Amino acid sequence: LDQSERIVLFFGFIREYKGLDLLLEAMAMLKDRLPKENMKMPKLLIAGEFYDNRKKYDAIVENLRLRDTVILHTDFIPDSQVRNYFCAADVVVQPYRNATQSGVTPLAYHFEVPMIVTNVGGLAALVPHERVGLVCEPTAASIADTLHRYFIMGREQFLPGLVEEKGKYSWGKLTEAILSF
Repeated sequence: LDQSERIVLFFGFIREYKGLDLLLEAMAMLKDRLPKENMKMPKLLIAGEFYDNRKKYDAIVENLRLRDTVILHTDFIPDSQVRNYFCAADVVVQPYRNATQSGVTPLAYHFEVPMIVTNVGGLAALVPHERVGLVCEPTAASIADTLHRYFIMGREQFLPGLVEEKGKYSWGKLTEAILSF
């Protein structure tokens, strides 16, 4: 990956409820908007195995003319390589249609990568809005607006909140909580 590129990361199994199609539509909206504002278009790095019909997503990428924007790494990702994806990312997007929680959130905390999550299930509770990332509605337009806002605000704004929130989920804090019972 080119280090000068801004990277939006979608990480994990690709299933319909995870809203990758919404994120692809949002990226197409950004592609129309950002050049008019002299902002460079980020790349979307999709890292995870397809558990849904891949042809559907390939067609969306083609129809929305996103081939030059999307980077696909859809093979199994061993634990030893997970850090490479998160360390390359400027933001992790979880555009889920529904979910109770996500294993991607603790990974983003671990690697101190800001997040954009949709306001479904427990995701918003784990990602304090404007502190460690941004929360939006599960629509392509809302995701596009939120990505745009994120890149205007800048990654650095979220780093202090990420470090502090990350501490809440440490083994030490878990041990303290258990011992306090």
